[in-house]
Amino acid sequence: METYLYGDRSASTILLQPVDDHDLEGMEREVSLIQSTAADFGLIALRVDNWNDDLSPWPAPAVFGRDAFGDGAAKTLEEMLRICGDRSRTYFIGGYSLAGLFALWAAYQTDVFAGAAAASPSVWFPGFTDYVRQSDIKTPRVYLSLGDKEEKTKNTVMARVGSCIRKIHTQLGEHGADCVLEWNPGNHFKDPEVRMARAFSWILERSASCS
Repeated sequence: METYLYGDRSASTILLQPVDDHDLEGMEREVSLIQSTAADFGLIALRVDNWNDDLSPWPAPAVFGRDAFGDGAAKTLEEMLRICGDRSRTYFIGGYSLAGLFALWAAYQTDVFAGAAAASPSVWFPGFTDYVRQSDIKTPRVYLSLGDKEEKTKNTVMARVGSCIRKIHTQLGEHGADCVLEWNPGNHFKDPEVRMARAFSWILERSASCS
């Protein structure tokens, strides 16, 4: 994966975010918005090669178009964790859409991350709510958000996203996580960099207040 560095590269707080080319176009704005609310940090954007394969925890059929989902999340996380070798630093993981789902899933695999920021995550992903119910998350705090029009899609699988994220928010609370669910105006494609900035800012502020 190619990596792109933003913010303070020497900071003790590091944000990690899987991205595609579209995300990269908004990274400067996202980082600027986070900097307006948070202390010094570095953000490492990791460009994934195949969105549906590299960020999916297990195979699933296509829900739009012909592109099915693979099971490359474990390999992607393995590569990401190599970046987190300096344990004197604090690491947070976050992502948008399928990358948000990946960030949540990753927080169940390792305790390296001090928080997970999932903006408009693809929690409609088949089997994910069952996975959350049956598993224990390994990060102390989680940010969730969704656009208030996202569950109104005509796609029957993706329309489940609202009920799924409500269930996950409840389940995380029952499992002891410090978790918030925020609703944003608009559909899935509205202001992704703003939503990601809010997600990371909440995680950073919450972590600072609890330290």
